[in-house]
Amino acid sequence: MDSDAINAFGSVFSALGTVGAFLVGFVLLRREQNREAERAEDMRRGQAARISAWVEMHRKPDGARELAFHIHNASDMPIYEVELPMPEGGDAEFVGLVPPGQTIRRPAPASWLRSYVDPEPVEIEFLDSAGRRWTRNEQGRLTSAAIEGGPHALN
Repeated sequence: MDSDAINAFGSVFSALGTVGAFLVGFVLLRREQNREAERAEDMRRGQAARISAWVEMHRKPDGARELAFHIHNASDMPIYEVELPMPEGGDAEFVGLVPPGQTIRRPAPASWLRSYVDPEPVEIEFLDSAGRRWTRNEQGRLTSAAIEGGPHALN
């Protein structure tokens, strides 16, 4: 082998190494960007993930039993404009504000008694403390109202 061939081989090998290093660097950068985006999304959803709503029978002070909606805010901040859309198409039950760490209870419509068996989740819509609108459906799926059904749904 002459020196020109060795130099050419060395140049090709060096170029391949440079391209390989660039590709590895690009892949690592992309992974870090994805991890950062996931962390940002987790922070954005942090409060909303701590909100739940269900319907359950409870005993009133006079001993009578009543079916009631329960809205629980397990976060450190209040939630606002809380609504419980009615599945039969009626008006939504407007609750307003749910303070941090509290469970609010509201009587459920009498029509719900016909199908009630055990405590079950209900749909809820609310604003988090940053002013973002969220919906959690009966299956527990949390979606941002701005991206309804989009890639930002959280089970």
